[in-house]
Amino acid sequence: MASPTQEELDSSKLLLPIQPYDHVQGEPEARYTLVEYGDYECPDCGRLFVTIRELRDKLPGDIRLVFRHYPRSGIHPHAQQAAEAAEAASAQGCFWEMHDLLFANQNALAMKNLNTYAQQLSLDTERFRSEMKRRVYEDRVREDFRRGVENGVYGTPGLFINGIRHDGELDLDSLLTRLRSSA
Repeated sequence: MASPTQEELDSSKLLLPIQPYDHVQGEPEARYTLVEYGDYECPDCGRLFVTIRELRDKLPGDIRLVFRHYPRSGIHPHAQQAAEAAEAASAQGCFWEMHDLLFANQNALAMKNLNTYAQQLSLDTERFRSEMKRRVYEDRVREDFRRGVENGVYGTPGLFINGIRHDGELDLDSLLTRLRSSA
C-alpha cells in the first residue's frame, strides 16, 4: 500500500481537536487517541465498540477514547433519541455507563428501554424523562453531527486515530497494526 501524500493527509486530519465538552475516557497522555463519530443503532459501531474494548485490554493505559454523536436518523430511527439519552445520563455523571448500555442493547433503544437503562444506572429518572421529553440535548447531539460533517464524516463509524482519519478495516488486527504504525 502506497504512503499517503501530504495533500491526502491534510484532507484527512481531524479539524476539531478535543474540547472540554467532549466525552473522553482515558488519560490525556495516552499513546493513542481515538475519536469516534458514532451512532448507537449502527451495527458497525456496535462491532467497533467491542473491538475498542479489546484494544484497551491489549494496550492498557495506551488508549484515550473520545466519542462524538453521529446519529444517522434516516436509517436508524432510534439513533437521535439514544444519543440524547446518553447526554441526559452525562448531565448526571453517567455518560460512559449509558454509552456502554446503549451499545450492549442496540436492538432495544425505544423510549421505554432508555427509561429502564436510566433506572439501572440509578439516575434521577424523573429528571431524565423530563429532559428527554423536552429534547434538552437535541442541539448538543446535532452540533456533534454537524462537526462530523465538517470533518468529512459521512457514515458511521467515523474514526480518527491520533488526529488522522482511519478509512481502513475496523477489526482488532487491522486497528492494532494501524496503531503500531502510527506510534
